[in-house]
Amino acid sequence: MRGDGSDLRVLIIVPAWNEQDSIAATVTEIRTCLTTADLLVVDDGSTDRTFERATEAGATVCSLPYNLGVGGAMRTGYRHALREGYDVAVQIDADGQHDPRFLPLLLEQLGHADVVIGARFADRDDPYKVRGPRRWAMILLAAVLSRVAKARLTDVTSGFRVSNRRAISVFAAHYPAEYLGDTVESLVIACRAGCTVTQVPVTMRPRAAGTASQSPWRATLYLFRAVVALLLALVRDWPAQFDDGVTKADAHGRASLPVDPETPTDAPSKEVRR
Repeated sequence: MRGDGSDLRVLIIVPAWNEQDSIAATVTEIRTCLTTADLLVVDDGSTDRTFERATEAGATVCSLPYNLGVGGAMRTGYRHALREGYDVAVQIDADGQHDPRFLPLLLEQLGHADVVIGARFADRDDPYKVRGPRRWAMILLAAVLSRVAKARLTDVTSGFRVSNRRAISVFAAHYPAEYLGDTVESLVIACRAGCTVTQVPVTMRPRAAGTASQSPWRATLYLFRAVVALLLALVRDWPAQFDDGVTKADAHGRASLPVDPETPTDAPSKEVRR
């Protein structure tokens, strides 16, 4: 696979909730950095002009009727990727923190893993810093998930990641919608399904718009909820991962994914293509 991913069908999924001030710039930058990929913005029940701004920027937009959270939005994106037969699905946040210039590096690693995380903290020179209980939670989660994945992972809560066809088939059926499920629990599910996980160092940028809410109380709550989410992910008895008409050969990329027009989907309330 070439580094730019031009030999594969790539779908970039951008979950967005009330990101009217940043979504247009995010879409424009992504399309500039990876011109051969398709781009899907999942408008997660926004009450502002996110849908209009994303559409005007040239993105395909799926608008959900109400807010499902990042996990619900991403499951919608993965189901679309599975149904349309994409080889690669990319998750990028809508707030401009993820730098799409790192995408070729992540795509290169899909030759060695099923899920590749764009990881903060993997490089000592990374300016992105987290302190206090939130940092403790990230260290704990990374240590446990590294053992589960049998690989060194430093940033398991990163929402910047790419998945191949095998992982897409798993996430389309079982991507969790609970808090931290879209990051921590999804990796546990992938590993339980036999997917391999690795990471590539990236640099995180400040939000392009809006303000991230942080306080000592929120950081402590994050620590508690992160531990609970991890424990639940580890003890749950997951069903067979390869279902919904997807065979193991399909998931490993040895055959074309079936496209069944009768397969139920999470249909959005409206979809616009540009």
